Amino acid sequence: MLTAADFQPPRLLRNPHVQSVLGSSALRRHRGLRALAASGAQTRELILDGGNGVRLQGWHSRVPGVQPRGMALLLHGWEGSAESGYMRMAAARLLGCGLEVFRLNFRDHGGTHHLNEDLFHSNRLDEVVHAAADMVARLRVRDLVVAGYSLGGNFALRLGLRAAVAGLPLRHIAAVCPLVDPARTMDHMERAPQIYDWYFRRKWRSSLLRKRELFPDRYGYDDATLRLDMRGLMGWLAQRHAGFGSVEAYFDSYSIAGRRLAALDVPADILMSRDDPVIPIDHFQDWQLPACARLEVASWGGHCAFLESLNGDGFAERWVAERLCAALPAG
Repeated sequence: MLTAADFQPPRLLRNPHVQSVLGSSALRRHRGLRALAASGAQTRELILDGGNGVRLQGWHSRVPGVQPRGMALLLHGWEGSAESGYMRMAAARLLGCGLEVFRLNFRDHGGTHHLNEDLFHSNRLDEVVHAAADMVARLRVRDLVVAGYSLGGNFALRLGLRAAVAGLPLRHIAAVCPLVDPARTMDHMERAPQIYDWYFRRKWRSSLLRKRELFPDRYGYDDATLRLDMRGLMGWLAQRHAGFGSVEAYFDSYSIAGRRLAALDVPADILMSRDDPVIPIDHFQDWQLPACARLEVASWGGHCAFLESLNGDGFAERWVAERLCAALPAG
């Protein structure tokens, strides 16, 4: 079984910013597209019921003629999508070890802004749980495993807290660089190299502009609002559209810091890099995990990248596939 210590990238890829930028590059997206095509899987779109009229899009992949060992649900990071390179690469690996895969798009991600009128925010766990239960029922899933990246890792671990009540047959969770403490991450982002703030703000503002185009009667926010800094825009979202009195209350609503995962009873493996430029490693050092959860820390990897070569091959998708496949009955 792979461990974080096995990740030994070439020296050229031991810079966290090189890792993080290449990890989100077109190279990785194309590499993932080719890997998914080479798997021989058939993929179809499904619109899932998120409860209360919410609709969430996902992509179900299965290799014809293979009796699947179980279902892997993949959750992307903030402003990523089901088509992100790491989602495709992980899907290809999981299909290769006999699983079927469902790549879910969060609300307002992956070009799905038209499906729901209200805006996405990070406390929308209910609809993700409801959609997962709908997927399990419609596809007759007996054994479910989940992997999430960054904010998706945060959602995956919170999904684990709700799995039993929601009737999800969840056997294992794998989280890569999960967001633990949103408030402290915001503080760090304000001091980090500006490329990360620029990257996330550019993508988020594009998403908000799309929402305004689709629902002009509902969203009349002006360009001055969209020019707010990240904290200001988060505060606007929290108070105007997420129902919180302050940005601090909003951040607290989806934090998994301290002992917030104490009740987790689903086995979980968590992979983090010591040099992550987005989510600092010190957020993990005082994290109090239950006995069923294990944290592994690699010396390198950047944010959700873990690239092993300039070709775009990634350690994280191999790690995720090993952990999730090992949790299911042999084919």
